[in-house]
Amino acid sequence: MMRGGRVAIVGGSIAGCAAALAAYRGGADEITVYERAAGHLADRGVGLAVHNSRYVELDSAGYLDADMPWVQLERRRWYVRDGSAAGPLGHEIGTMAFPFRTYNWGPLWRELRGRVPDSVVFRPGVAVEEVRTGRDDAEVDTALGTERVDLVVGADGYRSVVRTAAFATVRPAYAGYLAWRGAFPVGRLADPELWAEEDCAYVVFPGGHVIVYRIPDGVGGHRVNWVLYTAPPPDLDLGLGLDLRLTAPTSLPPGGLTEALSSHLTYVCDELLPPYWGDLVRATTPDELFLQPMYDFTAPRYTTGRVLLMGDAATVARPHTGAGAVKALQDATVLESAFATATTWPDALDTYDTDRTVAGGAMVDLGRRLGRALVEETPPWRSMDQTALETWWKQADGGGAFGGRELRR
Repeated sequence: MMRGGRVAIVGGSIAGCAAALAAYRGGADEITVYERAAGHLADRGVGLAVHNSRYVELDSAGYLDADMPWVQLERRRWYVRDGSAAGPLGHEIGTMAFPFRTYNWGPLWRELRGRVPDSVVFRPGVAVEEVRTGRDDAEVDTALGTERVDLVVGADGYRSVVRTAAFATVRPAYAGYLAWRGAFPVGRLADPELWAEEDCAYVVFPGGHVIVYRIPDGVGGHRVNWVLYTAPPPDLDLGLGLDLRLTAPTSLPPGGLTEALSSHLTYVCDELLPPYWGDLVRATTPDELFLQPMYDFTAPRYTTGRVLLMGDAATVARPHTGAGAVKALQDATVLESAFATATTWPDALDTYDTDRTVAGGAMVDLGRRLGRALVEETPPWRSMDQTALETWWKQADGGGAFGGRELRR
């Protein structure tokens, strides 16, 4: 087992906190986390979901536990707009088992941050400007100076400085469609009895869908969380200030939606969604709503020299996979195991790379396949029944990796 060494972690969000835990448990002597944001990470209120089976693994590994607030889902109900006779929820195509726990990003980050030992040095508001790696060590440049370490962990998201240093040519590829996201207090929900707490709704329409589920609010209550995917009309001015075919995509923060994009969202609510779900989306205020262009990429390797990538810095798969947060926490689990079983830094890095590079590629492939099925090449929803839905989903999911694959032991 390795003991000792200095580790610099770039990024202090969920992946960064998990990386700090992995390095500490793996025996690193000095761990420093650099987070460019000065604060307010806990204020992020979007939802994420963890398959029950993956939760059991991550609980056993010590990265999730029952004290972290969650909502248990059991079913996924599929609805389509099909005339007023179908009722406010729309026509129910079918129902599938959906054994997922849902979390709120902010409270989950706060819980993980609280589990990081005090010996780990957090430096909020300190941006990493450059990373250089050699065969035996690496250097991290910030406004505070240069730090020489044994390992740099890039956990700094899809615009990763660390990934750019390691693989400068890897860039996000725009998928051609957008995700509108929103969350609001459940008390604002009209007729909540129509939608069971344990149900996740997939509300589908030609060229897209919206997913709706409840998440904890971090103080004992719930929030409504939704994500709507669809391609905007080709002549619509996105107002994102860049050419998405050529440049890394930019999200619009809460309150930043353009008039054109707001009008298109209104059209989807009015014309494509059943009344209940359209009203639910409209109940979201502008400061609760933001937009993400869909993109994906994966690094050709997860390690090079003394640099290691994890979470979105290494791989971004489209959220259809239901495994984004799971993937980051699994990365940390494998990193801890690599530290625990290796006797040298190269051995630990090779062990981690062998496992996670393959996992990252598989998740990107799944996200693209589900993107085609759920957005780009949608089936004739109104003519489908339970049997047709199950057959279609089995083909879309391929090897059954939705929700994340089991960790190899």
